[in-house]
Amino acid sequence: MAEYNPKSSLLLISLSICAMFLINNILAVDGKSQTFGRVLSLPKLGLKKQKLSHFHMYWHDVVAGSRPTAVVVAKAPTTSKSNNYFGGVVMIDDALTEGPELSSRLIGRAQGFYASAGIHEAATLVNMNLAFIVGKYNGSTLSIMGRDKTLSPGVREMPIIGGSGLFRFARGYVQLRTHHMNSTSGDTTIEYNIYVFHY
Repeated sequence: MAEYNPKSSLLLISLSICAMFLINNILAVDGKSQTFGRVLSLPKLGLKKQKLSHFHMYWHDVVAGSRPTAVVVAKAPTTSKSNNYFGGVVMIDDALTEGPELSSRLIGRAQGFYASAGIHEAATLVNMNLAFIVGKYNGSTLSIMGRDKTLSPGVREMPIIGGSGLFRFARGYVQLRTHHMNSTSGDTTIEYNIYVFHY
């Protein structure tokens, strides 16, 4: 049988008091008590069981014509075709549709920007919100931020980092594949498969 050690008992009591102090949501910062943070109940916020959803859509990047949905807003002084337009920034308000044709049912807009981040390869930093306008998802958004190796013939992937509305606390990923690219105008249609955990 283990021998009773008063020092161990004292240490255990001290740790218990510290734990109770933190459990009561009072945090010490710079020696002062703080009560601005607290633990919340998911059901009280209306957040019940988490689910995994799949969405399929097409993203239309229109850079030519009289009504482009993607416009260059910044350009590095050394930008050229030979270095993949490195440093160029394009602001977007692209249509999201159910089918591959731009005339098919509009389900939302992709709003944000992409920037050429690759000197030796065509790779962009993408930062955008998918803003939905149909059904129960109307007014909800998914936020995407990641790397797109734009000229890759296969499937690429970017992370979902959050959302709003029905997509609060969202996380997941997007698989994208170029469906069609017009080599003359630069207009591009990309197929999106979205896999997202949300409440």
